[in-house]
Amino acid sequence: MGMHSLLEEVKFLTVAEVATLMRVSKMTVYRLVHSGDLAAVRVGRSFRVPENAVQEYLTNTYKDAA
Repeated sequence: MGMHSLLEEVKFLTVAEVATLMRVSKMTVYRLVHSGDLAAVRVGRSFRVPENAVQEYLTNTYKDAA
């Protein structure tokens, strides 16, 4: 399984989509990306966040809150 086929399976979200998904502001998403709490890929002047990184972050956050 090459890297290429792996990337095709990953769905990337925009910062706006992540903000909607997590019910937070875009500013919060940028903060999480810059602090390294949320994985993101830089595309030009914007960021794309892998969908699984969002799920991972939320899972870890809920664990910490429990």
